[in-house]
Amino acid sequence: MAEETNEQQPQRPNPFRRKSFNRYRKPHGKTHREDGVENAPGDEGSPVEDEIAATPHGDSDAPVSAAERTDAVQAGSPETPAEGKPQQQRRNEGGERQQKQRRPQQTPGQPQAQASRPPSGEQQSSSRTMVSVVIPLLNEEESLRELAEQLKNSLQRITQNYEVIFIDDGSTDGSFKVLREINARNRRMKAVRFRRNYGKSGALMVGFQKAQGEYVITMDADLQDDPAEIPNLIKELRGGLDVVSGWKKKRRDPLTKRIPSKFFNFVTGLTTGIKIHDFNCGLKGYKREVVKSVNVYGELHRYIPALAHWLGFRIGEIPVNHRPRKFGKTKFGMGRFFRGFLDLLTLVFTTRFATRPLHLFGGWGIVSTLLGMGTGAYLAFEKIVNGIPLSNRPLFMVSLIMIVLGVQFVSMGMLGELITKGQQSEKDYAIREEIR
Repeated sequence: MAEETNEQQPQRPNPFRRKSFNRYRKPHGKTHREDGVENAPGDEGSPVEDEIAATPHGDSDAPVSAAERTDAVQAGSPETPAEGKPQQQRRNEGGERQQKQRRPQQTPGQPQAQASRPPSGEQQSSSRTMVSVVIPLLNEEESLRELAEQLKNSLQRITQNYEVIFIDDGSTDGSFKVLREINARNRRMKAVRFRRNYGKSGALMVGFQKAQGEYVITMDADLQDDPAEIPNLIKELRGGLDVVSGWKKKRRDPLTKRIPSKFFNFVTGLTTGIKIHDFNCGLKGYKREVVKSVNVYGELHRYIPALAHWLGFRIGEIPVNHRPRKFGKTKFGMGRFFRGFLDLLTLVFTTRFATRPLHLFGGWGIVSTLLGMGTGAYLAFEKIVNGIPLSNRPLFMVSLIMIVLGVQFVSMGMLGELITKGQQSEKDYAIREEIR
């Protein structure tokens, strides 16, 4: 009976048995837990990469030390060993370590780095560069160092927040090497180098895209444009003008350049309606919104004031100091004046008649058609009244050709209107300000 009674009694768990948890196991080699016990090779699981299990997965018959047995008795729970509480704490600590490793670590210096970042929005506008100087150049190695020093002295009289952008338009000498040296001494002076020569208009357009200043100054790199005139240009821009063009009143160039330039400026002013004396002067000042609005390509750089004028910006002019060329020779010849007149025709067509092509082609078409019809009417009168045959009258063929050309001109204008209507959008209009 005693044996049966002993057999029926439930078997109490051994409080000195040690429990093992799969969460401390690793696939390869031995791992050390915080209590210093090693897991056997072949165990699976990791406290860092895997989530910690909620319940244990079995018992272990591993021997328990005397110190652990004493701690278990002091705990006072026959079902939960004394090391159960430290294991629970280890589970919590393992979870916290896992979350810390998943979260990005923040170092003590990190808040200071974030605080030193430039502000955004309205605060960033206060730290914007005030003056940007864009200088296209081609093979001007000798003059760059002196020009950089003169620019530094002139710009520091206005502000310390400036930038100078040199655009190397495919130079074949050591110009860009000199620009590297200048940039190493003054980080405000930057440089862009083209793979080949694209022309002054392309260099200016890239410079306008790179410029961050509220005021943008353009000038040549041959030392003929005086950097000391930059404060005068800025003063006029602050006075309300959007574009200020320099006027080389006392030009230090040979007569072969001055006479064609005067004729060119006269015809350009008459065609565009802008009363300035020197369209070819490289020293000009612009407000930021002007350079971000105009589209310069081909050889339209000399017509930037006209482009800005047709966009509604205010244009002005001041006399500037012009110095004789000190190094090298000019990069422009007489051919630029002939190309300039062709560019003037392009400018007039793409600005005045870009949105109304029928006014140009249709006007000439109507004139040609009326002249042809008038000539045909006269020949018909001669035939009917005086009996003069038309077979030997070349004027009859001229009247027919004029009528055909007139019809073709009107047709071209109508096709242009259809194309313009399909491409019309809000970006074609220069908006000065808006109230909402």
